[in-house]
Amino acid sequence: MLAIFDHPGVIRVVESPLMECDIMHAPALSSGVLVEICVESVESALAAFRGGADRVELCADLGSGGTTPSAGTIALTVGALEIPVHVLIRARAGNFLASELELQVMRYDIATAKAAGATGVVFGLLHAEGSVDHKLMRALIEEARPMSVTFHRAFDSVADPFASLETLIDLGVDRVLTSGGSSRATEGLDRLARLVDQSAGRIIILAGGGVSEQNLKEIVDQTGVREVHAGSSVTRLWDCGMRGTGPERDPLPWDLPIAVTDPEVVRRLVSAAKVLGN
Repeated sequence: MLAIFDHPGVIRVVESPLMECDIMHAPALSSGVLVEICVESVESALAAFRGGADRVELCADLGSGGTTPSAGTIALTVGALEIPVHVLIRARAGNFLASELELQVMRYDIATAKAAGATGVVFGLLHAEGSVDHKLMRALIEEARPMSVTFHRAFDSVADPFASLETLIDLGVDRVLTSGGSSRATEGLDRLARLVDQSAGRIIILAGGGVSEQNLKEIVDQTGVREVHAGSSVTRLWDCGMRGTGPERDPLPWDLPIAVTDPEVVRRLVSAAKVLGN
């Protein structure tokens, strides 16, 4: 037996993450605004599902902006859920340039996500001057198909978002995650609205950056987005109380509380989203 997760709801994985499991079944997708929840563990993915999320973006190390999760995390999450799982493909934290070795890592990780049965992948590469790296993006998109492809918040670092949107449309990217060039979606409403207008159904604008139950209606009403992305706004801190032994010392990184997805907060966000647009 490889792993068992006993949650209210319930998932029990046996033998292999890619073989036999009691899967958490998704309800029929309701109308309204689609809600994607960003998570960095299998447990948080399950919590997002229990809260009614339509889709999860699976990452690691969200404190640095996110990197690719482990193969085990991908396999168990995909094997456990029947809602779409999109996997972040990012070799390291920092800027959105890629060396040849980092590109090889991304190709390997895309293949891993595809083999595990992920519905989509999330990545983005830029040139140093702030334009989309058309050549490298096209190569990765070809390797990713038939999975869905989302261009991540590297988009908020491009020099010309409107020209870059046309580049992504030309590449066949399915959606772009953006806060409208600001740190929070509520600060980029005007640009988000312009991007939605420009997209004209050719690409999905996925609004992210501080999206919460409290500001969701404002974001949707003022921009017209039909998909939103939430992460830190639907988490709570979990402190297991483990401090180790020995003389008193300052906390080490592993002593600190960690952020986990709160299914009740997700549920409230999803409930608010399903009312909008009906």
